[in-house]
Amino acid sequence: MLSAKIKEATKTPHQEVEKKVVAKIKTIRNEADYADLLKHFYAYFNAVEQVIAPYITTAVLPDLAERRNASYIRADIEALGGTVDELPFATAPEVNNTVQALGALYVLEGSIMGGPYIVKMLQKGGLTKGFSFFSGYGEASGQKWGEFTAVLDALAKNEEDEKQALQAAHETFARFGDVFGTVNHPKVTTL
Repeated sequence: MLSAKIKEATKTPHQEVEKKVVAKIKTIRNEADYADLLKHFYAYFNAVEQVIAPYITTAVLPDLAERRNASYIRADIEALGGTVDELPFATAPEVNNTVQALGALYVLEGSIMGGPYIVKMLQKGGLTKGFSFFSGYGEASGQKWGEFTAVLDALAKNEEDEKQALQAAHETFARFGDVFGTVNHPKVTTL
């Protein structure tokens, strides 16, 4: 199953992003700090959503309208009194087809599973609002993840499809980590 292959192949970049996010969470002392963390998520999710939009439609993912997206992050930022001005630099992965788009979306949708842990960490620090994004789908998170991975697993028809999805997921993790790090990769253009 492709979703299991992606999980295994992206274990290292996933852990690297997780470390950066947790380190940033540990520096949060107030709502402004939390809004700053969310700006990192918003900048990246918004960038990725723009490049996958032409390929991820309701024909591919029937419950697309119910899925979490950058608008939830923006709402949380605004609930904390912040704005989406002055966002950190974010570069989306290269996406040229539906298989690559689903590989990238694997990373965004997968963040649902870690959201409740982030909420608990933030609540321990005294924060009480701005959790619509990290709360994911609530009780339905596992079900929604299963529905997404079923679509991903069914779409990859051959080794080339799997290779493209794996590469897109890996690049998505790596560039997400860049949003939290000091190194930003320039946008790669092809002739």
